[in-house]
Amino acid sequence: MDAMPSDLPGESGVAELTYEQARDELIQVVSRLEQGTPTLEESLALWERGESLARRCEEWLIGAKARLDAARAGATQAGQVGDDTGDVA
Repeated sequence: MDAMPSDLPGESGVAELTYEQARDELIQVVSRLEQGTPTLEESLALWERGESLARRCEEWLIGAKARLDAARAGATQAGQVGDDTGDVA
């Protein structure tokens, strides 16, 4: 977990991260902030990086929810189509 870069520009490379990568780095950022940092500048850089990582995680989760909603809607429509086969009980 010590693979986090010491120079943390807020948005740098965040858009390319997977959900798991962004989440893991966010955990590291929070841990470093909780431990206390030597300078205000470093604390601000960590905070900004954390905000960017949290936004990235949220983007992934919103996308995953949309995919699940679409799959459920498709399954519901397929079920309705199957019920309208003309079979009379």
